[in-house]
Amino acid sequence: MDVAARLSSKGQITVPKAVRDVLELVEGDEILFRVVGNRAVMSKTPLFLDLAGSIQVPADLRSATWDDVLRTTRSRRASDAH
Repeated sequence: MDVAARLSSKGQITVPKAVRDVLELVEGDEILFRVVGNRAVMSKTPLFLDLAGSIQVPADLRSATWDDVLRTTRSRRASDAH
């Protein structure tokens, strides 16, 4: 879907209703702009809790502290690099 919008003198745009509907945007949602070359892609920033369960966590890391997870991950990456 291609939908046009006009930039205001203050650098603002109104997200067209068709785009808001497709992305299920509501007042207060955060928007992410990813710029690649001379293009920008806009997406709705997911809520952190909506990501729960989207990544498989190895059994040995499920009850680990965040520091332990980082240490273990870095150690494994270093081992894989050799």
